Order: sequence, then C-alpha cells, then structure tokens
Amino acid sequence: MGFGRKDLVGLEGLSKDEILYILESADSMKEILERDIKKVPTLRGKVVANLFFEPSTRTRTSFELAGKYLSADVINFSSSSSSTTKGETLKDTALNIEAMGVDGVVVRHRASGAAHYLAKNLKASVINAGDGTHEHPTQGLLDLLTLREALKTKDLNGVHVAIAGDITHSRVARSDIWGLRALGAEVTVAGPPTMIPPFIERLGVRVVPSIDRVVKEADAVIMLRIQLERQASPLFPSLREYSRLFGLSAGLIESMEETPFLMHPGPVNWGVELSPAMQGYPKNCILQQVTSGVAVRMAVLYLLLGR
Repeated sequence: MGFGRKDLVGLEGLSKDEILYILESADSMKEILERDIKKVPTLRGKVVANLFFEPSTRTRTSFELAGKYLSADVINFSSSSSSTTKGETLKDTALNIEAMGVDGVVVRHRASGAAHYLAKNLKASVINAGDGTHEHPTQGLLDLLTLREALKTKDLNGVHVAIAGDITHSRVARSDIWGLRALGAEVTVAGPPTMIPPFIERLGVRVVPSIDRVVKEADAVIMLRIQLERQASPLFPSLREYSRLFGLSAGLIESMEETPFLMHPGPVNWGVELSPAMQGYPKNCILQQVTSGVAVRMAVLYLLLGR
C-alpha cells in the first residue's frame, strides 16, 4: 500500500489504509526531529511554495521547517505584498509561481474549496493548509498521530474523542471527524446550538449540549477556538458566559476519576475555551501536537514530492 495521489486537499475520501500509511511515514520522520542535525537529502532539488492568504504562525512555520529538514528549497508567499492586491486571481498567481519551477504548493485561503480549485489547475502537487471552513487535513493528521501516541494504539477502534467549541466555523473539526471516523473512533461534538452545523450527525457523530457530560465520557478532548473572524454576528451572549458553559476548567477535570487527554489546534484563548490552570494539566498534549505537525508535514511532502 502506498500513497499514489498527486495532492492532499482533504481527509474526506481517504481510506483507512491511506491515512495509516501517512501516519506511519510520519512516525519515521519523528526520528529525524530527534537528531542533533535535523537534515536529510530526501527532497534535495525540490521547490515548495507556501501560499498563505490568511495569517498563520504554527502551520506556515511547520511547513517551512518540514521542507527544509527534507532539504527542499522553500519560498514563503505573502499576499499583502503580492499582485493579488492589484487584482490578480488566485489561479494566475499560482500558475505564475508554478512556472518558476515549483514542485509543490502549500495553500491557505479564506475561501472553502480553494485548494481543490488549484489542484485541478496545477501540475504541481497541492497541499491544503486550511480552506475557509472546509478542511485542514494536515491538522487532522497530526491530531491522529498525537492521539495514537498518547493512547499507545495503532488505530483508534473503540476510542471516544470529544470535539468541543465552534464546530460550525472550524475546518479542523471537519478534518478531525473524517480522520477519526476512518480509524474507527467514536466522535461526540459539543458546543452552543448556534455553533453546531445542521445535520452534522450525518457525518457519524453524536451531538450533546453540555461539555461537562462529554468530557466525563471521552478518552480525549479536542477544544476549539471561537472563530470570531468568520462570524457575521455574535453567536453567544458573552465570552464570560461561553467560558462558563463551554470552557474546560481545572475544577471540572479534578472532579473526575478518569481524565481525558487534552488537545487544541491553537492558538489558545486562555480563559475562554481553556482555564489558564490547564497549562499544567498532566495530560495536556498541545505541544506534542506541534511536534507531530512537523513530522506529519514532512511525511506529506515526502509522499507527494518524493514519489
């Protein structure tokens, strides 16, 4: 079993074997990150362009490091200083960059479907680094990798994972759901009714109205940031009320006999979705997710560009 696709635009439609193949490749990449010299010649001579039309710290830096650790040449594109400010289309921008000899394009864009659109129009491999509220596949993969390590299991059959927060506007939630369901996990989502998409149960998840209930049942909890920048109008009365009803507090965790692993795609709004006291929580996996992210992106670049 290999990974014969040209692009990675989402986890929807990937088979269990394909996802496991990427995760097993990422396992081997983690060994490189533990070396004193984090450099292998795998992608020497390859060129990767990071096209980010939205702000990013973790994802763009992670992709840049992943490419450099594999000896690829990496260029970072800034939309604020590009020809897109003069009216150039996304397609023309990408085609011009591809014409300079680029082998892979990592794209983040505010429009859902942007990565699919570029994948159809470019010969270069396209990797979706987040498109609107659609998907963020490498975040989903790094979450799966982190969970497998935390729970010490190859797949996630029988594992119960809760995703809490702004589900409607979260591309991370969608990729997590597709990936978790493919590996056999049970998924429950929780959040204010105004932040739960209609018919989300069709994705094979359960919806509950209370974070207290879901945290007590789950093996792991993925907390999500409120996507204020994607909301046309406020969907909850106040941050204080949201934190009280849907935030994860140390008091809630301390009242439980079996505590879940804690994850968050970042950036974290401490005091909103997570109590500041949770920074010292023993099962906090947030920084492990960051490390997993570099390994996953190294694996994806290798599988797409090194084939």
